Amino acid sequence: MSRARVLVLNAALGPLDYRVPHGMTVEPGSIVVAPLGPRQLLGSVWEPERLPSAAEVGDNRLRPLLAVADVPPLREPLRRLIEWTADYYLAPPAAVLRMTLASTSALEGARLLIEYRATGERPARLTPQREQALDRIGDRQGLIRELATIAGASDGVIRGLVKCGAIEAVEVDIDSPYPVPDPDHAPPELSADQQAAATTLATDVAARAFRPTLLDGVTGSGKTEVYFEAVAQALRDGRQALVLLPEIALTEPFLQRFHARFGCEPVAWHSGLRSTQRRRAWRAIACGEARVTVGARSALFLPYQDLGLIVVDEAHETSFKQEEGVHYHARDVAVMRGKFEDCPVVLASATPAIETRQQVATGRYAELQLPARFGLAQLPAIEPIDLLAEPPERGRWLSPPLVAAMRETLDRKEQVLLFLNRRGYAPLTLCRACGHRFQCPNCTAWMVEHRLTRRLACHHCGHAEPTPRACPECKAEDSLVACGPGVERIADEVAALFPEAKTAVVTSDTIWSPAKAAEFVGRMEAGDIDVVVGTQLVTKGYHFPNLTLVGCVDADLGLEGGDLRAAERTFQQIRQAAGRAGRGEKPGRVFLQTHSPGAAVMRALVTGDADAFYEAETDARREAGAPPFGRYAAIIVSSEDQPAALEIARLIGRAAPAVDGMHCYGPAPAPLAMLRGRHRYRLLVHARRALDVQDVIRDWLGALEWPAKVRVTVDVDPYNFL
Repeated sequence: MSRARVLVLNAALGPLDYRVPHGMTVEPGSIVVAPLGPRQLLGSVWEPERLPSAAEVGDNRLRPLLAVADVPPLREPLRRLIEWTADYYLAPPAAVLRMTLASTSALEGARLLIEYRATGERPARLTPQREQALDRIGDRQGLIRELATIAGASDGVIRGLVKCGAIEAVEVDIDSPYPVPDPDHAPPELSADQQAAATTLATDVAARAFRPTLLDGVTGSGKTEVYFEAVAQALRDGRQALVLLPEIALTEPFLQRFHARFGCEPVAWHSGLRSTQRRRAWRAIACGEARVTVGARSALFLPYQDLGLIVVDEAHETSFKQEEGVHYHARDVAVMRGKFEDCPVVLASATPAIETRQQVATGRYAELQLPARFGLAQLPAIEPIDLLAEPPERGRWLSPPLVAAMRETLDRKEQVLLFLNRRGYAPLTLCRACGHRFQCPNCTAWMVEHRLTRRLACHHCGHAEPTPRACPECKAEDSLVACGPGVERIADEVAALFPEAKTAVVTSDTIWSPAKAAEFVGRMEAGDIDVVVGTQLVTKGYHFPNLTLVGCVDADLGLEGGDLRAAERTFQQIRQAAGRAGRGEKPGRVFLQTHSPGAAVMRALVTGDADAFYEAETDARREAGAPPFGRYAAIIVSSEDQPAALEIARLIGRAAPAVDGMHCYGPAPAPLAMLRGRHRYRLLVHARRALDVQDVIRDWLGALEWPAKVRVTVDVDPYNFL
């Protein structure tokens, strides 16, 4: 190639042409360094016919490429996935490519790094801070900053331990190879249903063909063990496998299960990795050395050399939908990557999304069912508690029947989970003297009180401030009152009711890393926790045989608001929470506190008639032309200047094209009318399924202009309507 078309990592630029210097070899997919003015940009060489340029430039005017990265070129299936994702989600191709090149340090050559570890010697001067640091560090190894975080100490404490010889420096090759999982290390004993499903999935992997399959199994049925056999087949065939998890906190328990089955841990990919770990993982994946990768949704865009299997665990989870940047849904993009890679895709779930069920109904996806729990474990009985008939005591949130069940469970030395999907102490704090409510200065949202950290926090933008003693409006002291319950408030109530019980609050505020998740799992398995009060973070992926009682504190919470998926999400969340009970030989019980025990979703949960519930929900969607029978796309207009945002939103609304089978609603102020200091307006496009709505929106918005201070974002297949 004498010239190369390059997709650079700048979403504002289109593809650029460069001259290939004599002696430099590039091909489609090569990662290159290209000059742009005085700057140097990373990019990937692309096929010119697939990425048209706005203007052709003669060879004599082209600037030369500066360098080619010493990593394998991006393979054609990945390049096609990048194109498809950009086209479907109306995103710049460069923004999608940036997710693939997520570790720029991985493009550099081999490197050595200095890390630190404890020597086992105790210093002569052992202060309490030093003793705590050494105890917490144990046999872990890392950078000074990382060890300080583990130890809960300052960098200075760690450096002092280095000087006195209690911690030593170690030279590390950050590209050292990963251990290879052994597919025959510890094969599990499977039930007949599990074995049949595992054999089918392993056969699909061996066939090396695209085949999406829904693995639909009740909670505790052993879905992980089943798809592990498909992973084992990929390993035997010398190919790579990818497992996607919805939450970073699930990674550590999964790694332990994987280690028990395959003899070593897989390669992890998530936002909690430090830069050297991301570099090592990226390079190992790109060269094919990393045989199994487990990660968050971003792992889907990594440059695998020979992908033989993709598994999306808890495939119904809404956290697979990216809400910033490129608004992709990892479940759907995973299916497309499987199509481009010619490999099977497994969607594992105890509560599959209606969209996935419809794909099974039309024959596009295969289905494997695991209708019973593994071994002697039985599904728990679910009982509703009518809060109108049996309300909690005044000032409390746990009803008498639930409190009585908790007492019985704790007397048997068994564990309890109280589920409430609301972080913090209370969702609203106000002044009883003047009625002042604490609102976020950047968002149209109330500040949430967190008593553990003594702060008021916004859960949308992250703004936080100390909880004041006096009302900022009327200056009255000790007049602030918390309204409604959060998990911290429920934990206080548990402490008052059961002072001897050991209680743990489990939310994204307390478990923010795999290490924290591992600590929680260890305490639960050791019996060091009696009552868990948690959000949805604790309702999936965990297996605690001694946990026999689950109480849903507010089963109606998810039904609030106008989300078309509200009933489905409520069913999924509560069924997942209920699935934590009775996973061992001891029977489990589940109580749902609700004001609407007659609601369809509550009846379905109590009777266990999921099919009837999903059938009714599907019929309602079909009648409304809602997904998966119709298509939605949201257009969000935002600006720090409210009149400018409103003007452009109205301009877009007036310019909406008259297309058969498509309607545009709005603009209207978003439910979160201000977010992170930006005023927001929304338009909703509703179209029939067969309409190529992306082309319509692309032409519609492409004909309009707006000032740089106004941001227009398109969310295809939206899940968030705020």
